[in-house]
Parts: sequence; structure tokens; C-alpha cells
Amino acid sequence: MSSEKKFDVIVIGELNADLILNQIESFPEVGKEKLAESMTLTLGSSSAIFAGNLSTLGMRVAFIGKIGNDILGSLCKEELERKKVDTSMIISSTELKTGATVILNFGEDRAMITYQGAMKHLGITDITKEMLSMSKHLHFSSYFLQPGFKNSLAGLFKMAKETGLTTSLDIQWDPSEQWNFDYETILPHVDIFFPNEKEMLHLTKAQSLEAAISTIAKWGNYIVVKRGKDGSLLSYNNQLIHGRPFVNKTIVDAIGAGDSFNAGYIFKFIKGCSPEDCQTFGNLTGAISTTASGGTTAFTDLSNTMKIAKEIFGYEE
Repeated sequence: MSSEKKFDVIVIGELNADLILNQIESFPEVGKEKLAESMTLTLGSSSAIFAGNLSTLGMRVAFIGKIGNDILGSLCKEELERKKVDTSMIISSTELKTGATVILNFGEDRAMITYQGAMKHLGITDITKEMLSMSKHLHFSSYFLQPGFKNSLAGLFKMAKETGLTTSLDIQWDPSEQWNFDYETILPHVDIFFPNEKEMLHLTKAQSLEAAISTIAKWGNYIVVKRGKDGSLLSYNNQLIHGRPFVNKTIVDAIGAGDSFNAGYIFKFIKGCSPEDCQTFGNLTGAISTTASGGTTAFTDLSNTMKIAKEIFGYEE
């Protein structure tokens, strides 16, 4: 691809703040008050965590999203800029409010409530070929939180491919649990598909992960299934490759671990590495994410990331 591109990756997706409550004494009950021992207000959303962490690894990243002209919108934009993500294409509205997610953490599990806000109003009409042409790669995340792309996601990816970009997609969880996603139409335009294990099973209604992958494989190119502490599965060219996990014995929280996996994978992909090397580095960055609170705190720059990789996970290139 041309070295004249301004960006390595353009990220299109939801943008919101996360209010994270950790060390909760027990699950909330209606009419009662419970206590949390720690709280973090930080940049949230799958797309933004991916963008921020990929940028800290050294990629040139731009973001397209929609926020309100409010305090949380300013927080999101400032945090992306602090991570050296280009925010010039983010749309700020005086009529809409920035989205937010309240996260209650229980070890590796969590409960979340999201107010979608401005992210509901981002759509394909906000995207042009001129925007896409500035980048080598397009990543889209959180399909079910962005109804503006409900019937046009295939069109977005087709536009990206026609403009010469490689593409990746992480649909994330469907809050309605209907899983209405036309993978037969969309995935042929997607180079790398990033579901996790539960999403893959719901999406295909299959009884096993292998059956789920078999169902989708003929439509997709590279399918990378994230499995948390069990690592990942990579499917391509009729191969199924088990990627070994990097185990963190002192997990702070698992917020953004899947998005951090995506960032690690795409970091190596842009560099032209093999799918297996991309998978291994994705497993590593997913694990590194769990060493600090929130989805972006563990990532400051590539040097520090590799220091954590060596000291905690024994990884050296």
C-alpha cells in the first residue's frame, strides 16, 4: 500500500465515557445502597479503546464518531488526543449528548448499562470516500450500538475496499440479543472478523465453536475468535489455529481486553506479519490490558508495553 497515506488506520465507531466501579461489596438490589471501594472515569467504548491502544503502539490512527458538545464529549476527545489519535473527523453536536457506560466489575465478569446518546446518530452519510482514502485500513466496532449503520454496513465496507483499504470488524454484544447481523452480505468485504466466543455462538446459533466457525468461514476471510483466558482461535484457508493465552494471575479488570486484542492483531497486520504472529500479539495485548483499570490505562507506548510483556508474561520478540 502507498506510504503516502496520512493514517495507518481509520476507526469508525461509538464514542463514550466509562464510569467504572470496582471492589463492589455485593450486586446492587432495588431500594438498597451498596458501596464500591474504587471508581474510575475514563475513555470508554470498544472503538475508542481500540484506537487509543493502537496509537500508543505506534500506528497513525484517526477516529470518526459522534459526540455531544458537553463535558463527557470533551473528555473523550481529549483522551483520544492524549493518545495521539487524530480527532479532526469527530462530529460534535449541540443537540445530542455524549454516550456513557456505567460498569460494575466482579472479578473477570461485569455488568454494564449504556446510554447511547450521540453514537446512535452516526451513519454512512457521515462518511465519504475522501475520508477513507487517507488511510490504509478501516476498523469498525459495536455494530449493534449504532443503528445508523443497520442497513448500510456492507456498503461502508464495500466503499472501503473500492478505495483500496483493508478492513476489520468487531460487532460486539447485541443488547437486544436478537443478533440480526447479515454476515453473508457483510463479511465478504471484511478482511478480519473479531467476534468473541459467546458472540460467535449467538450469531450462528451453533452448538459448538467449531460448528460456528464452519458456518461463517465460507463468507469470511480471517476469522479470529477471542476466548479470554483460553486464548483465541484463528480460522483461514481451511485451517483452525489455537492461539495460546497469556495468563495474568492478578487481574485488575477485563474491560477492553478484547479491544486490546484487536489493537495488537492489527498492529502486526499493518506491519505485514503472518496471521499466526498477529494472533499471538493480540493474545498478548489482550492480557496486558488486564494489568490496569479500564481499557486504555495499561498502554502508554510501545516500549512500556514490551516491558510489561517481558516482566509479567515472559514475552520477548
